[in-house]
Amino acid sequence: MLNGEPWVAYRTRVDLLRQPEDDPQVVAARQATLAHPQIRALLTELAEWPGPPLKRHNDAGHLLHKLVFIAEVGLRVDDPDVAVIAERVLVCQSAQGPFQVLTNIPVHFGGSGRDEANWMLCDAPLLLYALVKLGLGDEARVQAAVMYLAGLVRDNGWPCAGAPEMGNFHGPGRASDPCPYANLLMLKLLAELPTWRDSAAARAGAEAALGLWTQRKERRPYLFAMGTDFAKLKAPLIWYDILHVLDVLTRFPWLYEDPRLREMAALVVEKVDVEGRFTPESVWMAWKAWDFGQKRAPSRWLTLLVVRMLGRLSTTNPHEFPRMGNGIRAHLC
Repeated sequence: MLNGEPWVAYRTRVDLLRQPEDDPQVVAARQATLAHPQIRALLTELAEWPGPPLKRHNDAGHLLHKLVFIAEVGLRVDDPDVAVIAERVLVCQSAQGPFQVLTNIPVHFGGSGRDEANWMLCDAPLLLYALVKLGLGDEARVQAAVMYLAGLVRDNGWPCAGAPEMGNFHGPGRASDPCPYANLLMLKLLAELPTWRDSAAARAGAEAALGLWTQRKERRPYLFAMGTDFAKLKAPLIWYDILHVLDVLTRFPWLYEDPRLREMAALVVEKVDVEGRFTPESVWMAWKAWDFGQKRAPSRWLTLLVVRMLGRLSTTNPHEFPRMGNGIRAHLC
């Protein structure tokens, strides 16, 4: 992982080895990340925000998911070209507060069939999450948007919801059900905000997510199932799958002892190879040029995501995943 792509080395040093940002090795890895052709290509694309309309929220090649990726790699608003991209997002703010993406919902799905600036709970939290990760969490427009979206929570988590201009549109499910994906994205956002991380809203959303895991054989609200495809390891973390759910839920320390969370994590640990590495079991073709865009060999980035997630859980029980722990020690220490 330290000898791979610079963004993997950077995040490994910061997230796993706990090296400070001003450590010379961290600085070098970060500078190499900023200069890498694949990262530069993403920034060039993102300079055209909002880009083509979003027609389905699991369009892995859409600029929305590329924005999230550069934020998760560790780019910041004071890096070259990033401020311009962030401002293009910030100017597209709705009257309610959430930021908008250009969408086109087909008529047969209940939309207008036209390109329109709108927001839904399956995209607006991701935009905010990216802005917060880029360093704009204290920005007044961002805080207003967070407050509005957090206020949409119900006792059973976040529903399928969207801008008032969309009327009664919602996905293929009962209006009383939580939307598993929207709920996940809201948790992902609130986990990044210290004032919201331990809130009643976050706890309601986490209980909804874990309750869906417990009831996975009986329930699939809004057609989000937790079956064979859900259990496949995949990166980047774009849709509703086991690693994405675990990556989000393990950001809440008060969940670490929850047996449902640990049961889910144990399924991922079973996929480790003898050298402590993980291989993608499913891929996004839009990311086929990246190390996680193939299923033939272990992926450094995917391995980082899994090891980081398990590292959070190991703070309360370091012996629960001994095989994984041995792999980490052998290859990082």
